[in-house]
Amino acid sequence: MSAASVAAPSSIVFLARYRAKSFFIPLASFSGQNTPLATKKLVLYSKPGCCLCDGLKEKLQAAFSLTGPDSLNDVHLQIRDITSNPEWEKSYQYEIPVLARILSDGTEETLPRLSPRLGVEVIQKKLAAALRQ
Repeated sequence: MSAASVAAPSSIVFLARYRAKSFFIPLASFSGQNTPLATKKLVLYSKPGCCLCDGLKEKLQAAFSLTGPDSLNDVHLQIRDITSNPEWEKSYQYEIPVLARILSDGTEETLPRLSPRLGVEVIQKKLAAALRQ
């Protein structure tokens, strides 16, 4: 398994999955900080070579690094490569990137698609609002 991480100043770690089970890792586990574990979780269904996916990942990384009342520092983002799971590929092959939140019972709720034209601050506010529901 090979995982690529891009560290951001929040508690998020972006993971690229390559033919392995996916998982959540708090940034604190890499930095040695004693920050509480994230209570909110998002999943991004993606695949290598998808320019829309890459663009959304970049905007999400920037949104997660912002501070303020809509801060996403208590959120973990899991990136799932749909090519590593036939069920994900069948479900999302024509829809990626797909962003979903993990509900308290472990089920997923697909969030409305974020326009690639949205600014980082707007994406942060939209995600914060979706996670408050």
